[in-house]
Amino acid sequence: MASGVTVAIVGVTGAVGQTTLKILEERKFPVKALRVFASERSVGKAITFKGETVRVEKLGPEAFKGVDVALFSAGSAQSREYAPQAVRAGAVVVDKSSAYRMDPAVPLIVPEINAHALRGHQGIVACPNCTTIVTVMPLKPLHDAGRLRRVIATSYQAVSGAGVNGVEELRRQTLQWARGETMTTKYFPQQIAFNVIPHIDKFLDGGYTGEEMKLVNEARKVLEMPDLAISPTTVRVPVFTAHSVAVNAETEVAVGPDRARELFAAFPGLKLWDDPAQNRYRRRTATPCPSRSRDRTTATSVASARISPCPTRSTSGWWVTSFARAPPSRESRSPSS
Repeated sequence: MASGVTVAIVGVTGAVGQTTLKILEERKFPVKALRVFASERSVGKAITFKGETVRVEKLGPEAFKGVDVALFSAGSAQSREYAPQAVRAGAVVVDKSSAYRMDPAVPLIVPEINAHALRGHQGIVACPNCTTIVTVMPLKPLHDAGRLRRVIATSYQAVSGAGVNGVEELRRQTLQWARGETMTTKYFPQQIAFNVIPHIDKFLDGGYTGEEMKLVNEARKVLEMPDLAISPTTVRVPVFTAHSVAVNAETEVAVGPDRARELFAAFPGLKLWDDPAQNRYRRRTATPCPSRSRDRTTATSVASARISPCPTRSTSGWWVTSFARAPPSRESRSPSS
């Protein structure tokens, strides 16, 4: 860690913080010095980075002195309190919570789509919700080719999006079922094992949940289409890791399935797994199970590009991503993520 930039990670002990560490190593990010922060109960804990031990520090007024880049994944409250302090200390903040996503002064960035929005940032850059990222990545090439008119998106979100408590709830209930015991529900609003729950975040006045409206508002901002018609449904499913989204996208100019596959295959950050002749999609390639071991430079996989049977210029598809590499919505500790 002799040359490069000084990096701080806030929320380093969480699922997203740990994945951030791995990505910094995998991609050989030029880290000169690493500072790591977490809750008070984790202060002093040893973190390993590039074979060296780094101790977790406590956040405070002087925490970001000398830091060049601060990566926040500790939740909205911490981001609102400490991100401005990091900026005042001279750092650029990349915030993975929902604190600044819809702030008009803060760019909401998916690098493959709107990196140009970074120009003129004021010190804070926001990351979209995990489901937003997996949805908009394939939508962008479709929009460039045919201009989007309407999107219907249904998500199938893993329990890991709700953090360690969500993962533990699915594990515990599955073991209870296998042992013939009564399954206990402590964290999700209903039993998650062998079930699906169409309830992520709070229900709002219009009948949609907060998670669904995040998808609508964030997708519009990232795609720079404030009036795009989006109909969302978000569902928690009994899968440990990786979110999936089924999407129907209507465009002004028809985009056939062959052209859609070409667009997906050529777009940075996408991996096309649609080979109907070999039945690849339906076996394992574009499902949550192998997504954890897939090419680590690829965030989203796309399968099953096809024309909608409805008489519209619509393309339908099935898209999968690893949520920790496409950062989740809150702090990876809440059933509303």
